[in-house]
Amino acid sequence: MEFKIESVNISDQKGVQKHPVETVQLLENYGIDGDGHAGNWHRQVSFLAGEAVDKMKTQSTGKLAIKYGDFGENIVTRGIDWTQTKVGGKIVMGKDHAELEVTQIGKECHSHCAIYDAVGDCIMPRMGIFAKVLKGGKIHVGDSGYYNIR
Repeated sequence: MEFKIESVNISDQKGVQKHPVETVQLLENYGIDGDGHAGNWHRQVSFLAGEAVDKMKTQSTGKLAIKYGDFGENIVTRGIDWTQTKVGGKIVMGKDHAELEVTQIGKECHSHCAIYDAVGDCIMPRMGIFAKVLKGGKIHVGDSGYYNIR
């Protein structure tokens, strides 16, 4: 399944909204250089589909202005339904062919975020996926990628 990278987002700490950047460096067995979720663990990089974010924007009309990074996601894509992926699947993206492995689908929210409070829903627990970096490389907004079940 092919996709395009629509947004790349980072923050220097966990538990906060991320801000968009044009380019990031993925580091093997670490994650995104400069991101608070980077480290030697299974949730180094998070993904959300742009289509899912669009749906939340529609649901929150007039309540909250939702933008990329608000769910804590690192990479927003267009053209792939991440809920159809499987743990162990491989993601390859960017000109450097950075490679990641899906390690978790969804997550438990321990406390509701501002989006949940305003809209009554949050998509990251159901539609977010998490991956670890197997091969590093630079990725840019607009790069293409693909997902492959192995």
